[in-house]
Amino acid sequence: MLNGIESFLGSAAYAIPAFLFIITAVVFFHELGHFSVARFFGVRIETFSIGFGPAIVSWRDRKNTLWKISWFPLGGFVKFFGDADGASTPDREAAAKMSPEDRAVAFPFKPLWQRALIVLAGPVANFILALVILTGFYWVDGRLITPPVVSWVQPGSPAQAAGIKIGDKFLEADGEKIESYEQLIQIVSLSAGETLPFKLQRGSQVIDISATPRLVETVGPFNNKVKVGQIGIKDLAKSYRVPLGPFQAVGQAVNEIEEIMGSSFRARGQILQGNTSQLSGPVGILKISGQVARVSLIALIQLVALLSVSIGLVNLFPIPLLDGGHLLYYAFEGVLGRPLGERAQDVGFRLGLAVVAGIFLLVTWNDLLNLF
Repeated sequence: MLNGIESFLGSAAYAIPAFLFIITAVVFFHELGHFSVARFFGVRIETFSIGFGPAIVSWRDRKNTLWKISWFPLGGFVKFFGDADGASTPDREAAAKMSPEDRAVAFPFKPLWQRALIVLAGPVANFILALVILTGFYWVDGRLITPPVVSWVQPGSPAQAAGIKIGDKFLEADGEKIESYEQLIQIVSLSAGETLPFKLQRGSQVIDISATPRLVETVGPFNNKVKVGQIGIKDLAKSYRVPLGPFQAVGQAVNEIEEIMGSSFRARGQILQGNTSQLSGPVGILKISGQVARVSLIALIQLVALLSVSIGLVNLFPIPLLDGGHLLYYAFEGVLGRPLGERAQDVGFRLGLAVVAGIFLLVTWNDLLNLF
């Protein structure tokens, strides 16, 4: 336990600034998405906050929007005129007293499609941020590839049981086209206990097999213990870098975002099976931020892209309080021709708060276990 605390505190000089940089970048662009589309549709915006709680610094722009950076950095919000809070809970009492002029700039009175686009703009902004970052890196540095060719098979492993041999080249894993060994390992590591179909090339033959990765405890890239799926192979092939043009870089960035999203869903499947070793919350992100910052600024910016995709994806989950929960309410409104009743919305928000709080406690507890 003491070693974990000492390691954590020893990297604080890197971790805290790196963590604040990552969280601020991801949250700012998310909220900027909401802000920009709301302004475009003529919604009056009362507050744009990075973080929660009392403000460290604050100022007002020419349209009287209060911009502030607050003490508690885990998140942020844009408060629209007509909402009771930054979670877009309708202020029904105030809405009933609004004049026609106020209703024209109040978020709750905007057409359904405009409200939906304003809410959707936050996660979309996260995906755009990741796309821009990854495209830039691929365009400048190209793509590093390790051919997915088997160099070693562990005796008694799932790979040996499935008939995988040295020299086999992976073409597909679980229906996904495999272009590198890193991509293969990413799929296998998040699929422990699941029987995966593989397509291999052996000489001139194409072979279909299945293997079930075993759950193995190992040391992660940042000296943290993680439980991952393994089939018992190694790839010692030499890596090479492929230069990419601007359009190829965009395409590769899109592919990587899709892979990150796919890995997120696979990881959640592992969590449902009880494997929470790769589940990270604020403390885990703080620790990883410091370790990545020690590597390079480039690695830290790449982590911004990864986290931005994850935050964008999580916010689309249909949980009240999250953007996906609001979109779910709007879907009901579109089908019913009217908003859900006040009681139904209030119950939904309370359940959403309970779910979000429960997830926060779970990931924090898991971070502390990994830390100590």
